[in-house]
Amino acid sequence: MLLGSLVLLVAVAAVRLSSRTGLPSLLIYLGLGIALGENGLGISFDDAELTQVLGYAALVVILSEGGLSTKWRDIRPVASSAAVLATVGVCISVAVTAAGAHYLVGLDWRLALIMGSVVSSTDAAAVFSVLRRLPLPRRLAGTLEAESGFNDPPVVILVVAFSMAGPVDSWYVLLGNIALQLAIGLVAGIVVGKIGEYGLRHVALPASGLYPIAVLALCVLAYAGGTLAQGSGFLATYICGIVLGNARLPHRPATRGFADGMAWMAQIGLFVLLGLLATPAELLDDFGAALVIGLVLTLVARPVSVVLCTLPFRLPWRAQALMSWAGLRGAVPIILATIPMSSPGRDSDRIFNIVFVLVVVFTLIQGPTLPWAARKLGLGGNEEAMDLEIESAPLERLRGHLISVGIPRGSRMHNVEVGELRLPKGAAVTLVVRGDSSFVPGPTTVLRYGDELLVIATDEVREAAERRLMAVGRGGKLAGWLGSAGSTALGGSRR
Repeated sequence: MLLGSLVLLVAVAAVRLSSRTGLPSLLIYLGLGIALGENGLGISFDDAELTQVLGYAALVVILSEGGLSTKWRDIRPVASSAAVLATVGVCISVAVTAAGAHYLVGLDWRLALIMGSVVSSTDAAAVFSVLRRLPLPRRLAGTLEAESGFNDPPVVILVVAFSMAGPVDSWYVLLGNIALQLAIGLVAGIVVGKIGEYGLRHVALPASGLYPIAVLALCVLAYAGGTLAQGSGFLATYICGIVLGNARLPHRPATRGFADGMAWMAQIGLFVLLGLLATPAELLDDFGAALVIGLVLTLVARPVSVVLCTLPFRLPWRAQALMSWAGLRGAVPIILATIPMSSPGRDSDRIFNIVFVLVVVFTLIQGPTLPWAARKLGLGGNEEAMDLEIESAPLERLRGHLISVGIPRGSRMHNVEVGELRLPKGAAVTLVVRGDSSFVPGPTTVLRYGDELLVIATDEVREAAERRLMAVGRGGKLAGWLGSAGSTALGGSRR
C-alpha cells in the first residue's frame, strides 16, 4: 500500500509535468513501471495473461469516461465517416503495415498480420487526453474521438483470429464476424444505456454520490452483457457511455468528474503494469524493427487509410493531413500484444517488444508535435461558444429539481439579463453566486462570467428549462428568435 500510494502521487504530479512540457503522461507512467521492474527496484512480473485481463478492465473504464464526456451533437454528423475509418480504415492499415513488416523486417505472414492488427487501432486514452487540451474544429475532433472509440472491437477480433492455432478463417468469415459483433455491441450499449437513463431519471437516490457509481456500473454492465451475447463489449461500453453522458441525468458534472478520476486511475495502473511487464534489455534488440514498422504505419498506412476512407465525405486535405498525424497509439496496442504471448513458440515476445518500443518512440514524436501541426495547417483555433455546465438534483418531496448552472468564459450568457433568459413557467432563477457573495437576482440582474446560478424547476418543465439555458449559452439573448436549439420546447410559455 505504501508503494502503491507513492506511485499514484508521483503519477499525479507527472500530469502537471506533462502539461507543462508537452510530454505525454503515458510515457512517464511506463517509465515508472520500468523503474519498479527487474532492472529497477527488482519487482519481478511476467504474467501476460493477468496483464491482459487487467488491461481489458482498465480499457472498459477509459472507454466509459470517453463516452460519458463525448457530446452526441459533435459526433452525430461524423458518425458515418468515423465508422468507415474504424472498420475499412483498420483493414487497410492492417494490410499495409503487415506488408511492411513482412518485406522490410522479415516477419512471416502470420506474425506480420498480428503485428499489423495490433498497431492499427488508435488509442482511446491517448486521443481523448490530447484532444481535450487541443482546440480543433468540432467536426474534426468529433471524427477522431468517435474513431478511437469505435476501432478497438475490429482490431481485437483480428488479433484473436490471427493468434489462434490452426488455419485463419477466410476473409469474408472474418468480416462477417466483425459486422455481427459490432451490431450486437451497438444494440447492447443502446439498450443498457436507455434502461439506465430511464431508471436514474425516475429514481431519487438517497445520496448524490450514488449516481456516479450507478452510471459507471451501467457502462461495465454494457460491456459484460455485450460480451456474453457474443458481441463487442468495448463498443457496447462506449455507446452506453454516450447515451448516459448525453441524457439529462441528475448530478451530471459530478458523474463526469468521478468517471474522469477513475479513468486517470485506470491509465496510471495500466501503464505502470505494462512497464513492469517489459524487459529493457530485450527492447533494445528490436529497436530497429520497431522504427521501420512505425514509419510504415505512420507515414504510409495511416495516411492511405485516412485518404481512401474520407474520399466519399469530401474532407479537406488539411483535415486529412492532421487526422493522419493524429493516429496516436498508446496502451491498447501494448495490451493487444499480450494476446499472442499466451501462445508460446510464435516469437510472441518479440511482437510485444516491437510494439512497446513503437508506442514509446512515436508517442514521443507525435504527441508533442500535434499542436504545432494543427497550427501550421490552420486548424488550431475554435471560436465556438463554450457550453454551460448544468447539474440537476431531484427534489422528491417538492416534485421539482434544483438546477445548478455555471457560466464559463466564452459562454454567450455573459451580459444577458435574468429576464432575458425567458425560462418556461414553473422555472425561475432563485440565487446567483458571484465570487464570495450570493444574492437573489431580479429580472434586470446582468449575468457575468464565473457566475453560478441556482434554478428551481418543476418536473414538467425541467427539460425545457435546461434546453433553454443551453440555447442562451450558445446563442445569447436572441437564441429563441434566431432558431437556436431549445426554443421550440418553450412553446407559448415565454415570459
